Amino acid sequence: MTTFDLSGLELPPVFPPAGTYLSAVVHDGLLHTAGHIPLGADGTLVTGRLGETLTVDEGIHAARLAALSLLATVQAELGSLDRVDRFLRVYGVVNAAPEFTDHTAVIDGASNTFTQVFGDRGQHARLAVGVSSLPANLALELEATIAVRA
Repeated sequence: MTTFDLSGLELPPVFPPAGTYLSAVVHDGLLHTAGHIPLGADGTLVTGRLGETLTVDEGIHAARLAALSLLATVQAELGSLDRVDRFLRVYGVVNAAPEFTDHTAVIDGASNTFTQVFGDRGQHARLAVGVSSLPANLALELEATIAVRA
């Protein structure tokens, strides 16, 4: 029984860790992901600072790409997205100019993707913050904590 809907969405290849860490860890029925970046299925990255070189709409698109990258990792780690019981928490970090204040609108791009794919089970608690820089000038990063089925 499929309990998710990827209609019209394409997951990118799983992006390998860029340091000494794992992309995801399952422990006691919870999957914790590392930060995921806005990586398109074609391998392109979204870079730049919101409020300087990127608009809110471009940020929303970047958050959607990061969400799909996160889902690719979840699928690889669990073997199937059917094992996702519920998204519990999403943490979004936005590379933002000091005067930028639309962090929540940007990270809604990820939140909306998770609810599009999983319905009510994709709804989650969330924190969206801005930082002065991210590695490689990435537009944003996302991490999630997800309850999983055995």
